[in-house]
Amino acid sequence: MPSENRIKILPKAVVCEESNLRGDITFSSGCVVHPSATVIADAGPIIIGENCIIEEYATIAHRLEPGASWDVNNILSIGNHNVFEVGCQVEASRIGDKNVFESKCFVGRGVTVSNGCAVGAGIKIHTSQLLPQNTIVYGEQGLQREAIDKQGSQTLQIDFLRKVLPNYHHLRKPNYDPKKARSVV
Repeated sequence: MPSENRIKILPKAVVCEESNLRGDITFSSGCVVHPSATVIADAGPIIIGENCIIEEYATIAHRLEPGASWDVNNILSIGNHNVFEVGCQVEASRIGDKNVFESKCFVGRGVTVSNGCAVGAGIKIHTSQLLPQNTIVYGEQGLQREAIDKQGSQTLQIDFLRKVLPNYHHLRKPNYDPKKARSVV
C-alpha cells in the first residue's frame, strides 16, 4: 500500500473534512460524502463515479486478500448515481450505476453489483455472486427479484446536500481538475 493518502476530489464534489479516507481515492464530479463516512482503499485505488452519495457511517472498503499486497492495477470501480445509506458496509468487487445500498446492509467482497440494484436494509450478502441488473434483495432470507420500476433519480437530494452541507461542515477542497491535467500532457 502506498505510504500516503492520495485523495483526488474533482470540481463540484462535496467531501466533508470529518470523513475518514484512506488510500488512493478519486471522487468524481457531483459526489457528496457526509461526515463520518469511511472509504478505505487498502488493496488498490477506488474510483467513485459522478453524483454518488455516501452517507454517515457508511463504509466502502477495498480490502487486501490475505497474503496479497497493494496493486495500482487492482481498481475498485464504482459507477455513477449510487447511494450508500447510513451504516451500510460495502466491500463489493465492482459496482455499476444507479444502485442503492440501504441502511445497515453488508455486501461482501466477491460480489459484483450490476446496474439499478437495491440491497435492502439490514441485508447481508457474504457469498461471491453477480447481482443481475435491476435486482432487489429484500427480506430476512435475502430473497432476490427483478424490479418492475427503475431506480429514481437522486438529483434533488444531491442539490439539497450541496447547498446545506457547506453551512454546517468544513469541506475538503477540490484538488484535481481533469482539464488542467490534460493540458500538461
